[in-house]
This record gives sequence, structure tokens and C-alpha cells, in this order.
Amino acid sequence: MKKILLGLLVPMLLIVSACDTSLSVGRKTIGIRSWELIYTDGYLRTSYPFPLEKVWAACDRALISLGASDYESSQRIATGKMTAMVQDEKVQIIVDYMERELTSVSIMVGLSGSALGSQLVHDRISAVLKNP
Repeated sequence: MKKILLGLLVPMLLIVSACDTSLSVGRKTIGIRSWELIYTDGYLRTSYPFPLEKVWAACDRALISLGASDYESSQRIATGKMTAMVQDEKVQIIVDYMERELTSVSIMVGLSGSALGSQLVHDRISAVLKNP
């Protein structure tokens, strides 16, 4: 009975709380912002309606525009990871293929995550995708 109640209560709370909300369970934190960005375990994740290759290049250009140093990247068929230092903060970007024209990007700034820093990087990626 408790599981059913909890299963109904959590989605209802997310709906009632409108645009910005978060839920902490133990050491895990999940946040939803404007139904587009999801913040979980220090990573701010969103999806872009572009193919993986285009998003990968946009992430690369965004890091360069932020003055990244100690840049490392590794890419596989459907996923890739970038790490760099930006203004003395470690930035990790994980890019995942979801569909042909849909790519997920998760960003963590700092050791435990900074939602504001991650949002800044997402904003740069969005700007690059809009103005290639």
C-alpha cells in the first residue's frame, strides 16, 4: 500500500509544483526545471534536437569559447565524454545518442556539481547550435 501511495504521490507533487522543483531521497537529488532540464547527482541534463555529431562539435566549441584548458575527450559509437578545466573548475560533459535527431547532454561543473555553472555551459552549447 505504501509503495502505491508513494508511486502516486511523487508524480502528483512534480505536476503541482509547476516549473521548478527538486526531490531528495537519501543522497540522491533530482530536479526538474521548465520540464526541459533535469538535475541529478550533480549533472544537469537536457536533450537537443540535433544529431550526435553536431552536438559533439557544439560541445567542443562551447568549451573552447569558455577558455578550457587540460581538454580531453573520448568518443565511441553512441556516446562520448569531454573533460576540461574552465576557470579552475573541472567540467565534465557526457554526450549520448538517443535518436537520429535527438542527443542527450549531461554536464557537471566542479566536484559535486554546480547547477548554475552547468547551465552556463548548456547556454553556450545552445548558442553554438543556433549559430553554427
